[in-house]
Amino acid sequence: MAAPLSDSSLSPLQTVAVVGLGTMGTGIAEVLARAGRTVVGIDISEAQAARCVAALEASTARAVDRGKLTGQERADALARIRTSTDLRAAAAADLVIEVAPESYEIKQQIFRELDAVVRPETILATGTNALSVTRLAAETARPERVVGLHFFNPAPAMRLVEVVSSVLTAPAAVTAVTDLALDLGKEPVAVGDRPGFLADGLLFGYLNQAAAMYEAKYASREDIDAAMKLGCGLPMGPLELLDLIGIDTARTVLEAMYAESQDRLHAPAPILRQLSEAGLTGRKAGRGFYTYEAPGSAAVVRDALTPLEGGPAVPGRPVRSVGVAGSGTMASGIAEVFAKAGHEVVLAARSEEKAAAAKARIGKSLARSVDKGRMTAAAAAAALERIVPAGSYDAFADVDLAVEAVAEDLEVKRQLFAALDKVCKPGAILATTTSSLPVVACARATSRPQDVIGMHFFNPAPAMKLVEVVRTVLTADDVHATVREVCVRIRKHAVDCGDRAGFIVNALLFPYLNNAIKMVQDHYASLDDIDAAMKLGGGYPMGPFELLDVVGLDVSLAIERVLHREFREPGLAPAPLLEHLVAAGCLGRKTGRGFREHARR
Repeated sequence: MAAPLSDSSLSPLQTVAVVGLGTMGTGIAEVLARAGRTVVGIDISEAQAARCVAALEASTARAVDRGKLTGQERADALARIRTSTDLRAAAAADLVIEVAPESYEIKQQIFRELDAVVRPETILATGTNALSVTRLAAETARPERVVGLHFFNPAPAMRLVEVVSSVLTAPAAVTAVTDLALDLGKEPVAVGDRPGFLADGLLFGYLNQAAAMYEAKYASREDIDAAMKLGCGLPMGPLELLDLIGIDTARTVLEAMYAESQDRLHAPAPILRQLSEAGLTGRKAGRGFYTYEAPGSAAVVRDALTPLEGGPAVPGRPVRSVGVAGSGTMASGIAEVFAKAGHEVVLAARSEEKAAAAKARIGKSLARSVDKGRMTAAAAAAALERIVPAGSYDAFADVDLAVEAVAEDLEVKRQLFAALDKVCKPGAILATTTSSLPVVACARATSRPQDVIGMHFFNPAPAMKLVEVVRTVLTADDVHATVREVCVRIRKHAVDCGDRAGFIVNALLFPYLNNAIKMVQDHYASLDDIDAAMKLGGGYPMGPFELLDVVGLDVSLAIERVLHREFREPGLAPAPLLEHLVAAGCLGRKTGRGFREHARR
């Protein structure tokens, strides 16, 4: 029988055993040793234990080279680590962290053996991110001393640690491992026991949708990854990340999530099963969504799916002058982008006053770029000189490319395209910047649907590198080729996608944001914990609630509704909490209140 649990009975967790010395176990061992803990690394494989020691020596040597450790600190840390292939080596441990494969049978066997080895007061922690901590705890003789301790890869670099309690866990055990995480320099977040916990619960649904998008041949792997990195500022694209995590691991996590949620968005995309069963599990196998130089290597090499280099097979049309329709932030930004790239720009709005105000806004933006040393005063003046404001779309008579950036309202856009059809010369390309509406509906408002295409810029257009190039089933090949060439000239990264709701970025981003809202709605986690988890555990530049308040809750709700209407997935239905906030006029920063309070501008 386990000893009674109280705060005084817990040790300061000075000796820690790590069971399982793969990449994660090795990283956790390094973090513990560098924080002054005595570490016993245990693995059934002598070869793996040896690889762990070699990896630790190499990693700490790099830390010395980068000035993060002194030579003496490195020597001391390595001296605190010993390895074994026998679980009995954990006998003196205050805490045991198992990081074994994601299998109930394997983990339960380890815990049963540890029950017979460790002291009654020892805490057992599981590093699982998919399995039930409660179920694992119930199989031990000390369920009140079993917690989840979920580090993120690479453990030495990632600050987040999820501390997972089951209904059986004693508060004192949670306190002890939370204090340890803080002492390790980590940011602990307390979460309840459900598959994926907090960060992975949001992350893996997004990864699954990216895999399904690729499997449907909607976009190439390179374009999906580039879109999410450039459009959202993520450190890795979703398919790159799946290869790093391990496609088999991702499949296991998603299976556990689906078993609980029954949400089809969590049902593993079939391609994950196909790749897993073929042994193509990502970097560790040398091949997954991408092909790598060798198993374990991060270096991607060309394969049969790598796009060919060189220009488009179909020659494009000449584009010298560009018309931009609209007077808002996006229209001004797009006009600035084209003018800086050397194009003559006609900036047309519903009145000359609005067009002049938009040009003045561009002048201020260019002046800021000069102040920051990004361009010379002469270059800024020349760019501004290339922009001609106009109070009528009749000024588009001679442009080679017309880009609309008006309100995100289909009827407004259709009326504009009908007007452009009458004004623009034959052969002029008509582009819409819509982020969620059907491009083909704009095309059908004209007599030249073959000349219509989507060019979805991201806000702020001068800074954001991504443009989603959206072909309809009617878009001509040379129109597509022209827009791709134009994107190169204006220094933007173009990704190709078809004409369906959300394109790449919004179709992957907004379900993730919606799921974050559902977590709060279900009282699973707080706004602050979710935002912290995604920034610290996922490397996201903003947490989901920070981003929602910036984007605008009304805009987010509109996109969620479009996605739900297009794909008919129940899991895409907007979270009721989002609908309630919008109905209450809480739209984010622009109204001073959204998910959080903001100072009114």
